[in-house]
Amino acid sequence: MKKILLAAAGVLFVIASAVAQKKALQTTSVPFASAKDAALFTEVQRATFQYFWNGAEPTSGLARERFHADNVYPQNDKHVVTSGGGGFGVMAILVGIERKFITREEGLKRLEKIVGFLETADRFHGAWPHWWNGETGKVKPFSKKDDGGDLVESSFMLQGLLCVRQYFQQGNTEEKALAARIDKLWREVEFDWYTNNKNVLYWHWSPNYGWEMNFPVKGYNECLIMYVLAASSPTHGVAPAVYHEGWAQNGKINEQPDGYDGIQLQLHYQGDNKTSGPLFWSHYSYLGLDPRGLKDKYADYWKETTGHAQIHYRWAVNNPKKYKGYGPDNWGMTSSYSIKGYAGHAPSMEHDLGVISPTAALSSFPYTPKESMAAMKNWYFNKKDKLWGEFGFYDAFSETANWYKPHYLAIDQGPIVVMMENYRSGLLWNLFMSCPEVQTGLTKLGFTSPHIK
Repeated sequence: MKKILLAAAGVLFVIASAVAQKKALQTTSVPFASAKDAALFTEVQRATFQYFWNGAEPTSGLARERFHADNVYPQNDKHVVTSGGGGFGVMAILVGIERKFITREEGLKRLEKIVGFLETADRFHGAWPHWWNGETGKVKPFSKKDDGGDLVESSFMLQGLLCVRQYFQQGNTEEKALAARIDKLWREVEFDWYTNNKNVLYWHWSPNYGWEMNFPVKGYNECLIMYVLAASSPTHGVAPAVYHEGWAQNGKINEQPDGYDGIQLQLHYQGDNKTSGPLFWSHYSYLGLDPRGLKDKYADYWKETTGHAQIHYRWAVNNPKKYKGYGPDNWGMTSSYSIKGYAGHAPSMEHDLGVISPTAALSSFPYTPKESMAAMKNWYFNKKDKLWGEFGFYDAFSETANWYKPHYLAIDQGPIVVMMENYRSGLLWNLFMSCPEVQTGLTKLGFTSPHIK
């Protein structure tokens, strides 16, 4: 009987996912249940956006890697900026313009500063490092041998920059000039170099240590966007075999797919979670890459991302480890701050540490609108005194451990602003998917999408 119920639940989920996908493609402006809900939604976007505006490092204009409102830092790193989180930040600036948190002119000036920094800061075969000193543009090693190009983080930056290019390319003289500068940066990234002469993309290359980090990127995880951009590059593109043999591992990406509670995923998530990975895997690559109707021979990506979010929701509702507070209005795990440092939280007995990360549910608004709204309301109206600060919800918390810290991370704040806007209007999805190179690259890899003309 249990197997029959689980199978029925899986069928219902597939049907609901297909209906939601069709509705999402037809909708340009999402209606809210009430004016109060709409106001809260905007307030969360506005406050979180300020991380990338008032909270930015002043010399570069880029997002700081982290910000601790209690001024307790693991190191003196208020000047450290991040390429990946900064890429999320430039997308957030576009949201700020559209939502009138700032003027178009203010946004343009800040983006000109950021692009100026990117043009002169350290690059390695066109790719940026994970971290820089925002005051000097010099690389700050992420670890001893991670002191060169980081192609994954650079891809997150490029995803954002291409949205900016599309947003301004038909504008006035200054806006067109910015779009042209971004286009030049995009064309200078040597994706083909980062294959290391193999049919796979490598995460890192160092001028001091070469390929010693030895991290060929294989799926499934957060890095799909890197392969899409590598195939899309008009100057340093890679062959389809790099995607199919490297990322998809000649089809092994479909072997032993993950799943939980009647939801069967299509892909195997790298790691030992067995159910699915941390939720940022359904956010980072999809800030610009629209999963609605996106398919290739390995997956239906709308089904995959919505299923992934639903697994996190159901895990919290079932609460197998009996943590305090878990439930339908308090859910979502990702890689974030944790009770002891930083951890990759995920729905498994090993990786569920009793820590909820607001970015997980909030950035899943396109996939789980009702469930995400319930969590947002609970946190804002019932727990605001413990969870809310000048840049919106704090990075993570644990009711079980009575652990609440006023700490923020760029890579977690950015997806909140962007994915909430994608749910609301599809802004960043429409911008990124309008790139002709991206449409060509996706077609080259065998993808189909309603955006591809």
